Amino acid sequence: KLIMSLLPIVKWPNPLLKEKSEPVKVVDESIQKFMKDMYDTMIHENGIGLAAVQVGELKRILVIHIQDNERYDDVEGNTDISTEPFFVVNPKIVKESEEYIIYKEGCLSFPGQFANVKRHNEITVEYLDFNGEKQEVHATGILSICLQHEIDHLNGIRFIDHLSPLKRSMLLKKLKKQGIN
Repeated sequence: KLIMSLLPIVKWPNPLLKEKSEPVKVVDESIQKFMKDMYDTMIHENGIGLAAVQVGELKRILVIHIQDNERYDDVEGNTDISTEPFFVVNPKIVKESEEYIIYKEGCLSFPGQFANVKRHNEITVEYLDFNGEKQEVHATGILSICLQHEIDHLNGIRFIDHLSPLKRSMLLKKLKKQGIN
């Protein structure tokens, strides 16, 4: 069994959060250990999704685990909430619905801040799984929201980049007040 370790979360205003992540060439044991460490870190921080850039690595990797939580009961299409960790390498959105959903998102890199973000209600994503096998997932509801949020991170886009300039500056002022900068 691999020994897990917690990784430090990269927080705003770290410029790394605006960087684009590089594709993973091969899913080997070191990548698998890194994904397990990312997963442990995300669970420890009470997150439901985490991109590699959020722990300082510009790799196209994300982990998701949406535990059954009353916070997500109001999102339609939550049939795909799974008890299993979801490991995603080199994700690519190949299909997006024309319908949108607005959801109050938060982010471990912006502690304690939440804002309504408009996302596609359904997406289809091609990716490599924990073992490097090619997979495809059709995601709806909270899984769709979470995948889009984390894939944005891989492209250097933060959830605050979806907000109006006024809402974004208000949220960042709140973060500064908390002494996070």
